[in-house]
Amino acid sequence: MFRKVLVANRGEIAVRVMRACRELGIATVAVYSDVDRTSLHVRYADEACPIGPAPSIESYLNIDRLLGAAKRSGAEAIHPGYGFLAENPAFARACRETGIVFIGPPVEAMELMGSKTASRQAVTAAGLPVVPGTDRNLEAFEEVARVAKEIGYPVMLKASAGGGGKGLRLVQAPEGLESAYRTARAEAQNAFGDPSVYIEKYLERPRHVEIQILGDHQGNLIYLGERECSLQRRHQKVMEESPSPLVDDALRRRMGETAVRIGKLAGYANAGTVEFLIDRKRDFYFLEMNTRLQVEHPVTELVVGIDLVKEQLRIAAGEPLRWRQEDVEMRGAAIECRIYAEDPANDFFPCPGLIRRLQAPRGPGIRSDSGVYEGWTVPLEYDPLLAKLVVWGSDRTEAIARLRRALAEYEVFGIQTTIPFFRRVVEHPEFLAGEIDTSFIDRALAEGILCGDKASPEEERVALLATALDAARDRPAGSFPVPRESMWKAAGRDALLNRWPRRT
Repeated sequence: MFRKVLVANRGEIAVRVMRACRELGIATVAVYSDVDRTSLHVRYADEACPIGPAPSIESYLNIDRLLGAAKRSGAEAIHPGYGFLAENPAFARACRETGIVFIGPPVEAMELMGSKTASRQAVTAAGLPVVPGTDRNLEAFEEVARVAKEIGYPVMLKASAGGGGKGLRLVQAPEGLESAYRTARAEAQNAFGDPSVYIEKYLERPRHVEIQILGDHQGNLIYLGERECSLQRRHQKVMEESPSPLVDDALRRRMGETAVRIGKLAGYANAGTVEFLIDRKRDFYFLEMNTRLQVEHPVTELVVGIDLVKEQLRIAAGEPLRWRQEDVEMRGAAIECRIYAEDPANDFFPCPGLIRRLQAPRGPGIRSDSGVYEGWTVPLEYDPLLAKLVVWGSDRTEAIARLRRALAEYEVFGIQTTIPFFRRVVEHPEFLAGEIDTSFIDRALAEGILCGDKASPEEERVALLATALDAARDRPAGSFPVPRESMWKAAGRDALLNRWPRRT
């Protein structure tokens, strides 16, 4: 096993990886840009190396600076987390050429499955189901128009090197095609340095379900159940759960075996995810493969009881897989909410700033993967993801009940977050029934259901509490007139108020 690992990332995923390393007795090295000097992942690591200014291209995306930090610190391996360089074959190849272990799949597998068109070609050639569309890049608009007419509208334009909703455009009719094509190419170039796009038939109201796979360098490959990822806003996942309310044992086995076949086609090792779309007839189609650890990996960990990051480390160190397919058993249900520094009432506008107070939920079945702390200032330069709230229950009903409780307990003051938005989602009848699809959130937002003017009872309670606390900050401790039997409440309230700075 490695003695020291550098984590080439920031925020909650960097802390998550470091925790797994610490449990395995591995020393960790954090990297940080100028604006991240006081970040939680820097404070948590055993040592830290500066890698440049705030812009990602000069720090977290700078391969030379990351490799230099690894060499200076004596790290034997690099874990890329997700995002930034996690799916960049050039980074993985540079690690290999420098003699540093890249904790991820082989470069060749990353190159094949990282290209949306190349992966579609491989899967189609193997006779596996793929969403109708092209398996090559489309360079001229005339060709895009011809293909769109052949497969029929609506269609999706997608960045070949893309992910995370970048370079993705839905086109409902021919008159919107040219504008969408040019916008998708420009966005793809800015996000990935590659303007290539391809086209797919748009499936009406599909489910987005993905299969987690895990493989070693000895040729063993297994699947770890599925994750329901249909709760998306503008093609970006915001909530995930496992198992999917739609998937039964037979469908799970078929999708899992297909995912393993796709992984073997690529010669895949380490953790990866094969994503599928499921139509209304419960037929599934290959969408893409993510050659990295997913943001939503905790729901799989809670349901199958396997620490994916520890397994990534063991596999990268050359150890054989410790699990066989028959060992994998799904127990209970888990749900994850991505907590962002965004204002749901203002079209989810980013809200960086000082976190004046932070109280994460606790108790049975609650997990919080966080990259922030009270008193820290959320920077503007990076993705506004603050934390992931994950709950587990013996079944989906209990998991939802715990999620409601956890969201009610969650307190963040000083910035706006998406917590109020999730409080409304978990009360929606379609979510409670598990009758969701990839357009559910956008549709509900357009109808004003999830972010309307009327506050939920829980939001009203929190607003009243915040108002009372704000009004009371100028009153001296102990000045609240309360009955003697409630003095313990007053003492607790005074202790809370005294933590807050007074208004000037």
